[in-house]
Amino acid sequence: MSKKLKIGLFGFGVVGQGLHDIIRGQNLNLEVVKIAIKNPEKKRSLDAHLFTTSHDEILDNPEINTIVELIDDADAAFQIAKKALSNGKHVVSANKKMIATHLEELVKLQAEHGTSLLYEGAVCGSIPIIRNLEEYYDNELLHGISGIFNGSSNYILSKIFNEGLSYGTALQQAQDLGFAETDPILDVGGYDPKFKLTIATAHAYGLFINPDHILNVGIQNISDADIQYAREKNFKIKLVPTARKISTKQIVTFVLPKFVKADDFLFNVENEYNGVTVQAAFADKQFFFGKGAGGHPTGAAVLSDIAALRYDYRYEYKKYHQQNGLIHTDKVSIEVYLRYVHEYTVEKLQVENISERFARNDYKYVIGSISLKSLIENRELLLNKDVFIAQTGKLTYSQQDIKAIAEEGLLVN
Repeated sequence: MSKKLKIGLFGFGVVGQGLHDIIRGQNLNLEVVKIAIKNPEKKRSLDAHLFTTSHDEILDNPEINTIVELIDDADAAFQIAKKALSNGKHVVSANKKMIATHLEELVKLQAEHGTSLLYEGAVCGSIPIIRNLEEYYDNELLHGISGIFNGSSNYILSKIFNEGLSYGTALQQAQDLGFAETDPILDVGGYDPKFKLTIATAHAYGLFINPDHILNVGIQNISDADIQYAREKNFKIKLVPTARKISTKQIVTFVLPKFVKADDFLFNVENEYNGVTVQAAFADKQFFFGKGAGGHPTGAAVLSDIAALRYDYRYEYKKYHQQNGLIHTDKVSIEVYLRYVHEYTVEKLQVENISERFARNDYKYVIGSISLKSLIENRELLLNKDVFIAQTGKLTYSQQDIKAIAEEGLLVN
């Protein structure tokens, strides 16, 4: 029999209202006791007594046994989650930055106080990827996990490639529809998918990685020339986060635009939809598809976590506790398309194995390999408006990489 949840809800924006719409009128053995908001003057459709501007009014309320945190401020969200878990309250969150940045500490807090933190809604909206990594793939050897984790950037790229819109027009549409913020850099700059990749990697491999150590390059510098090149090759460009095992003990992670071919699952993932590809040793390749943005899709994922708490569900972090000896590394080279203006860029990034080169007054590019370490060390250079980079999907190894990897484990095909 399920236990009744008395909920304190933080945030009543798009996702908070979406969640409330879903649970209203259903007999789910739960009750929203109080809702914390920032602006008490804003007109709302619910009774005024439900709302408060005081966090402590919810966190110190002994009647409330479950906190649902759906605010934008990652620092405030962490303080809410930390106090709630320490006070014996379970927490459901959709704040990917907060979770990615503080996951190791939050896992320890759960163990110390016997509480549970669930966050399916923080990664890929309605797609239950975290639960699957926890339960279905808990004893599976994973070669890699990648996909489209950000609905805003995917919407923009879909409009560019399917309707011929300019980047600026597509971005404005995404903002008008509420898919992208007024300052969209978290989405188009690859930060949002980086946080989601950080969380997914913890469950896929048992590695808690500082998001600052993961390379993220976005789509904000994409030009008409880049789009034309992709079209001529029958590619689409997608923003793809990747975690991949390159040896028996080493994992690489990065977020980069990618040239996607027609036979790739991601080729037909359009608009605000997300898609996740899991490459497993025994289950082989599997693909998850669903809406990655919007109040109701994300609200549905949050509700799934809330419902699971009625039966005392918690993540077990089996791969983390196995202490499998995996490490996060930059010992790999990535084949890329690099559009640039100054030859200094090619030299600085130490592009090797160049298989294609083109140059005219207004457009220069090379196809070649760049070490992940060099990309990380020169990430400021990659933000220059004159530079756009996209992976081809191929990972390569220099002799130095091979030697370094061989010292720690065998290469994985």
